[in-house]
Formats: sequence, C-alpha cells, structure tokens
Amino acid sequence: MNALQILSLLLAFSAALHIAVAAGLLTHRSGVDTPQAILTGFGAAATSLALYFAAIAAYM
Repeated sequence: MNALQILSLLLAFSAALHIAVAAGLLTHRSGVDTPQAILTGFGAAATSLALYFAAIAAYM
C-alpha cells in the first residue's frame, strides 16, 4: 500500500469513528440504555465503512 491509500483508509476509519460516537450519543440521549446505544453506534460505523469499501470496490 502506498501513502495515499493508507491516508485514505485512516480518513475512512476516522469518519466511521465520528459517525459511531455521534450515533451512540444521540441514541443514548434519546433515552435508550447504554448497551443499545453502543450497538447502534457500532452499526452506524460498520455501515459507513461498508459504504466506503463498496465505493472503493466499484471504483476499482
């Protein structure tokens, strides 16, 4: 992997982490228990990474 690919992957992970935290906090603030909020955040992160990798696969 070259430097551009590594930086792009780090950017995707960073964006997924921000989406996960935002989704988890929003879910928790809406009155849901903490474990469910964590699972919601994880699902949002997994979905965003799946969309990123699908876009990369379609581009290649």
